[in-house]
Amino acid sequence: MEYVQLGRSGLSVSRLALGTMNFGTETSEPDSHAIMDRAHEHGINFFDAADVYADGRTEQIIGRWFAQGDGRRDRTVLATKLYLPTGRWPNESRLSALHIRRACDASLRRLGTDHIDLYQMHHIDRKTPWEEIWEAFDVLRQQGKVLYFDSSNFAGWHLARAQEAARARHALGLVAEQSIYNLMNRWAELEVLPAARHYGVTAPIVGPRTAGQLDGSLHAAAITLDAGTLARLEELFPPPGPHGPKPAPEAYAW
Repeated sequence: MEYVQLGRSGLSVSRLALGTMNFGTETSEPDSHAIMDRAHEHGINFFDAADVYADGRTEQIIGRWFAQGDGRRDRTVLATKLYLPTGRWPNESRLSALHIRRACDASLRRLGTDHIDLYQMHHIDRKTPWEEIWEAFDVLRQQGKVLYFDSSNFAGWHLARAQEAARARHALGLVAEQSIYNLMNRWAELEVLPAARHYGVTAPIVGPRTAGQLDGSLHAAAITLDAGTLARLEELFPPPGPHGPKPAPEAYAW
């Protein structure tokens, strides 16, 4: 397995990240544990979860796998998310300082760990000011509960606002962005990828339902596409924007 730095941080992660969204829904707990064991066997050290996956059961499954010992937690770079509703009452969603504190503590309990390596905002919060968000995140880092922060489903403009707000506080800011990006959905190329390159990028996430699917996904890291294949893919899956494979604003303007 090849390892890369996570964005502009000093953290080393596997080129493929293990997505755990199926754990507790499509995949049973024993099979989920087998997939995580297989991931470690292949050198995958980057696991991605969220507090809302399977209504919190995904994090519990991971926590019980960590509890088996044998260095499982120490060998894992653990990422989880917050933002989406975890209940029906006010302040049980979004990115207020109150919800950030409560959501982090709840995830730590389910995961059975004392810290989260990478805490991710599952979505932009248009109502909470960045000053409040970064202050709450700074408290988590000072308490040793979180090491790094990143975003998910942000637009390029959101990444810029988040990073500039962090810069004003002399904070590290975001180290990665998690976006939907594949041949059928290339919109990230217009604004998100240029912004991510400017501020720092991340690893592809695979979300297998079985250990066999994980084994099949591993071949992706070893494949190098030649120029002819890439050109054919451009024909079959044209990039977004009226002016070809260009970042914004060229993709829109000329």
